[in-house]
Amino acid sequence: MSVCDSGSVGDSGSVGDSGSVGDTGRIRESVNVCDGGSLGGSGSYRYSGEELPLMARAVHWKSYIADLVRPHLGPSVLEVGAGIGSNIPYLRRPPVRDWTAVEPDAAQAAQVLHPGVRVVVGTLAAIGATERFDAILYLDVLEHIADDATELRRAATHLAPGGRLIVLAPAHPFLTSAMDAAVGHHRRYTAAGLRALTPPGCRLAVLDQLDAIGCFASLANRLVLRRARPTAGQIRLWDGVLVPLSRRVDRWLGFRFGKSLLAVWRQADACAD
Repeated sequence: MSVCDSGSVGDSGSVGDSGSVGDTGRIRESVNVCDGGSLGGSGSYRYSGEELPLMARAVHWKSYIADLVRPHLGPSVLEVGAGIGSNIPYLRRPPVRDWTAVEPDAAQAAQVLHPGVRVVVGTLAAIGATERFDAILYLDVLEHIADDATELRRAATHLAPGGRLIVLAPAHPFLTSAMDAAVGHHRRYTAAGLRALTPPGCRLAVLDQLDAIGCFASLANRLVLRRARPTAGQIRLWDGVLVPLSRRVDRWLGFRFGKSLLAVWRQADACAD
């Protein structure tokens, strides 16, 4: 859920001479990708990530997102800003074979313990120029990146023919609250704003709004509760009650209203149909 600003990442990352396989069978690579800017270099980036363990328990939300995202995945997946790896169990299923998790915070990356997953401590700049993926994911990550347009343009260069670039991001600037500031959000998106980020050579295939009921909970937090961090009780209520309701309401509304946006771009080279 965290990632270095594109503005402080060098043009190319340097992957260590060799990756290492830990006891869990995951492949680890330590990468120096920050150029000494505000985030520091050589794995010095730190993200508080206090909300990550709480969100990892949001099983209904993660299942909901997985049901929408999995049809767009292919054999090879790159997840940028993988955090502690809580999305992987929900998404790493056939046809997925290879999963690369990129996370700039070394402490968070160390918690990605899924066997066979390649873990890179770094950012998108750590990925080799010739590496291509069937799907590239930014799940609640793009809003943390200052130069989001440049980030997506760079990501698109790593798509395999017909590959998908998938973004889940917070919607509606009017919902911006102390919680957004506390977790390092640069922005919340409008549908038009996310559409405008379409990278060259890609076509927007999906642009849906999700969690209509949760939108009202977010508005209540902004106007009434004004909390900078969610509590465990709030997460349980939202995930256990509101998300199941939203799964039904979202479809009834045609995915036209919600507190999150899901965008899927497809590499246009394979879009002759």
